Amino acid sequence: MAKNGKVARAAYRCAECGMEVPKWVGRCPECQAWGTIEERGVAAPVTKISAGAPSSPARSITAIAASETAVTKTGIEELDRVLGGGIVPGAVVLLAGEPGVGKSTLLLEVVHQWARGNGTALYVTGEESAGQVRLRAERTGALHDRMYLAAESELSAVLGHVDTVAPSLLILDSVQTVASAEVDGVPGGVTQVRAVTAALVALAKERGLPVVLVGHVTKEGSIAGPRVLEHLVDAVLQFEGDRHSTLRLLRGVKNRFGAADEVGCFELVAGGIDGVADPSGLFVSRHTEAAPGTAVTVVVEGKRPMLAEVQALVAPSTLANPRRACSGLDSARVAMVLAVTEKRCGVQLGSSDVYTATVGGMKVREPAADLAVALAIASAAKDIELPADLVALGEVGLVGEVRRVPDISRRLAEAVRLGFTKALVPPDCGDIPAGIKALPVSSMGEVMGVVQNGRAPAKRK
Repeated sequence: MAKNGKVARAAYRCAECGMEVPKWVGRCPECQAWGTIEERGVAAPVTKISAGAPSSPARSITAIAASETAVTKTGIEELDRVLGGGIVPGAVVLLAGEPGVGKSTLLLEVVHQWARGNGTALYVTGEESAGQVRLRAERTGALHDRMYLAAESELSAVLGHVDTVAPSLLILDSVQTVASAEVDGVPGGVTQVRAVTAALVALAKERGLPVVLVGHVTKEGSIAGPRVLEHLVDAVLQFEGDRHSTLRLLRGVKNRFGAADEVGCFELVAGGIDGVADPSGLFVSRHTEAAPGTAVTVVVEGKRPMLAEVQALVAPSTLANPRRACSGLDSARVAMVLAVTEKRCGVQLGSSDVYTATVGGMKVREPAADLAVALAIASAAKDIELPADLVALGEVGLVGEVRRVPDISRRLAEAVRLGFTKALVPPDCGDIPAGIKALPVSSMGEVMGVVQNGRAPAKRK
């Protein structure tokens, strides 16, 4: 009984967003997640809390030794780039990706490099047997005496292996397959995932042990489990790739020790996985002769500029509603560029099928590629070849203007390094690196001169 003779009711809270509701519902009214409402017991009134003994005394920030936050390189340059130079003692990293994208292969190489240079590494798998992991290690050449394998799905057994082996790096593949007997719920459930992650985070902070967790993803591409999982860990990395391509991108989604927008490039090969330090060549096709419908731009992934080739095909359609297909591009932005190209530039596309794609499986989402998309579409519609040494940078507005994009100098420097000599850029784009001729264009009408004449316009004075 509560005060005034009223019965205290149980509280229900969403495991994803924390919203409280008076009764159980199947779908959270705040975050729209299904099956996340849990009973939290009777809500107790907040009373005065007395002070307790701290677990450790507070220290001046200048008294904390730098060695406590020293970065240790993993031995894989592309992974170190995304992590901010390496992994910090006590850091917990969550690596998520679709099935078959290569997460286990990458982490097995991480364990191998760590054992070669830094010390003992423990790889715990809850999805495979130790023999299966050994077979993959033989295939990729990742074998070392200081690599330890364990196949466990019980949290207490995992902690026991940590006490026995005393590793300097722990890999758990995956967090959804490990459960604790002291917590209700099935493995992979919201309660189990949260409890297992919290226990491993506490272990990492207490012993200064770097921990890497593998996470599953849902069919929408988000990390499976409660959202609190991403809040508990120090870094969240997303491993992406098309199963029909050997290219893999490692994106930093969250990083408490470095930039959260870095990208690492890898390539799956017969002997495992290799880092790609210069990925621009993977996203630009090499034509023996110029072809209509192609344009090259420079995108920035994290802090890394990379060349990307946009291809377009415009063909007459017999359908009442012509097809519009995109691969690797934002379909909403492509639809906008199509409308602007037709309205402001007089390119008739209403009765044609239009297909646009990027080369090499690259995904381009930033507005800096708008100008290249428009050039490729207009070039394909008019069947005119663009100059092979031309790159295009700029955001296209609804009234046909070409807007500035960030980091133009760094983008053009990458184009110069790969042999491009001309660049269509917005006006007043700042410093231009040596070796490339900037051709400012302020509207799509000026851009169309490139397509109609087959060459870049003269530089305006």
